[in-house]
Amino acid sequence: MSGYPPEMQESIRMVEATRARRLKETFPAMSLEEREKILNGFHPDYKGETFQAIRVGVSKGQRMPVELTRIVEGRPHIGPDFDLSAPVAETDVLVIGGGGAGASAALLAQEHGAKVILVTKLRFGDANTMMAQGGIQAADRPEDSPAIHYLDVIGGGHFTNVPELVEALVMDAPPVIKWLEDLGVMFDKEPDGTMVEAHGGGTSRKRMHSARDYSGAEIMRTLRDEVRNREEGITVSEFSPAVELVLDDEGQIAGAVIMNLETGAYAFIKAKAVILATGGSGRLHYQGFPTTNHYGATADGVVLAYRVGAPLGYLESMQYHPTGAAFPEQIVGLLVTEKVRGLGAQPVNRFGEQFVYPLEPRDVEAAALIRECKGRSNGIVTPTGQHGVWLDSPMIELIHGPGTIQRALPAMVRQFSRFGIDITKEPMLVYPTLHYQNGGVRLKADSSCDVPGLFIAGEVSGGVHGHNRLMGNSLLEITVFGRRAGRSAAEYAHRVRPARPTLAHLEKWNRELEEAGGDTGVISPILLPDYTRHE
Repeated sequence: MSGYPPEMQESIRMVEATRARRLKETFPAMSLEEREKILNGFHPDYKGETFQAIRVGVSKGQRMPVELTRIVEGRPHIGPDFDLSAPVAETDVLVIGGGGAGASAALLAQEHGAKVILVTKLRFGDANTMMAQGGIQAADRPEDSPAIHYLDVIGGGHFTNVPELVEALVMDAPPVIKWLEDLGVMFDKEPDGTMVEAHGGGTSRKRMHSARDYSGAEIMRTLRDEVRNREEGITVSEFSPAVELVLDDEGQIAGAVIMNLETGAYAFIKAKAVILATGGSGRLHYQGFPTTNHYGATADGVVLAYRVGAPLGYLESMQYHPTGAAFPEQIVGLLVTEKVRGLGAQPVNRFGEQFVYPLEPRDVEAAALIRECKGRSNGIVTPTGQHGVWLDSPMIELIHGPGTIQRALPAMVRQFSRFGIDITKEPMLVYPTLHYQNGGVRLKADSSCDVPGLFIAGEVSGGVHGHNRLMGNSLLEITVFGRRAGRSAAEYAHRVRPARPTLAHLEKWNRELEEAGGDTGVISPILLPDYTRHE
């Protein structure tokens, strides 16, 4: 018995009736002109009224979502007179963040002779890395090359990426795959031992390496285990989010103030270098969108880095993954990996008609789904008012044969079967979901930024992807720049001469807020989202 209500099953029958025809047809990709038109008309990033210029700081005047501006302009948790005289710990490198970027950074910093402390807001591994499904890109086939990968990344980012960051991303990609495999990541392979590689949206070559549809979980498992195995050189502290970075009186990073989530107590960790790997901001739910992000994704790193003077960039651009679950209500926003479309599933409207090429770049694909639902009214509306279109997953087995979905997408099969939906026989209802923060702290190719001793890795950064990220480049970004940050931070820590720690920058920050007309009433970083009902 289907988990879909009768009114939705009627639409499914129309989807089934058009499959044979759609199997023989090829839906064309959009021209550049068509892409620009649909983005301007329907993508959330192009709604000017939902953005606001920040009033204070080194990037004053830069536009970002209003929800983010309120937090970035927030008041600190502590004052400039907080006691820094008795740090609870001292280390060479302090890593803030326990996802794939933080773990990669900790490993490389330790390998380069640094003593490392890793602090993380929730449990080690509670991160967007764990939830990444589709795969990781790397140009390691004879018919591919880092140069071709580079062109795909630049084109997908609308030619706004920082070139040297893209060069670092694609050149490090093949060695990163080998590094991960050597650590124990079990990538999908053919019977002869060669890597299984697939296309993603906006890619011109098959270069997506995967571990079924839980690639991020497999990578995070491996990295976390490796960090735990190096407990002599890396100390991990869970439920210990950073609430403020600390400078010395020469403007160099000197550590961070952390909070004990259980007791609410603050403590200073002194460090010669700090790596920010705090991830994104999906739990701010820009424009009311659901999100794929983990519970702690609340833009902490952007807030912390900005208050000590690190410039920001690209925060006017967020990625809305085209296919988030729209039914059932219990999993709204859950990622339906792009790998599903890569295997042949087609987005179709309530009449069973395909309306977009399945592997357009993510921003274009998302805009097309929004247009079909909100612009053309050809979507499905669930009993609770969620909009969506069908992602016709049974097409996969018509193309590749029975059993393909269970082999390639086992986690997704289980997820939907909990609610009586068999995705081998029934389509999934999907709608765009807030997925990724394209912008963040501006970094250089060695993962440093404008603040001496502060290094940046992963989704908290801005510039690698330009204004749109291609599938598979996030897992690549966290490992490439995590490794670079760890190496750079260790080398910096070996040569730096620390001065006296101070929180004087908070005096300047509070003064700027007052001069700009007062604060937003927010204490930031907010650390956790607020889902309580406010009457």
